[in-house]
Amino acid sequence: MSIDKQLHPAHVAILHVLLFRPDARFAALQKASELSSDHFNFYLKQLLDEQFVAKNDEGSYHLTQKGKEFANRFDTDARQVERQPKVAVCLMIRREDGRQVVQQRLKQPFYGYWGRPTGKIRWGESLLEAAARELLEETGLEADLSFEQIYHKRDYERGTGKLLEDKIFFMVACENPRGDFIEEFEGGRNAWMTPEEYASQELSFQGPAAGLLNDEVVGTVEIHEAHHEYDQKNY
Repeated sequence: MSIDKQLHPAHVAILHVLLFRPDARFAALQKASELSSDHFNFYLKQLLDEQFVAKNDEGSYHLTQKGKEFANRFDTDARQVERQPKVAVCLMIRREDGRQVVQQRLKQPFYGYWGRPTGKIRWGESLLEAAARELLEETGLEADLSFEQIYHKRDYERGTGKLLEDKIFFMVACENPRGDFIEEFEGGRNAWMTPEEYASQELSFQGPAAGLLNDEVVGTVEIHEAHHEYDQKNY
């Protein structure tokens, strides 16, 4: 398993030292780890092998670009990597007849739920580049794209209050859709539905980033936040 998935306290100690200085000698890093030389060498070598840390010509150690990106997600007080919301585009694909594209998830979590097509924004992509890519990959369509709002959606387990998912959606309007519509794909299916047809589905997401309900919210505010609850058995 990659060390960024299973950090040892020695990894954390080394990264924490290097986060606050350009470089450090072996002795300073070992002192922070509070380990013997042999044990410390093992964990330092892992960081070197996975290219989080590099050694310069003077014998000091420093964070690589990969290490800087990773260490920058540290909670420096708790000394652990912070979990952050998922960042994605949410596609509002509309036709003149009032129907919109909704997508049923046929993968975990939320297997069987209907909602709008969504997709993660890749490293270095612009918002509309991500939307255009996801639109074509998920539905086979192209469209005239425009940003409408930011929607922060937090999903909790009903009864316990446990946070299941934390997502920030950039809502993108997709007008004048065109192309060869994909109905079935690995992990889901697409359909054109009216608001009434969407409302009749047994499992459907809540809120404006979900399906075709509450569309009056979209476009009226720049940022919308919501708290939703789901039964654990449906997650």
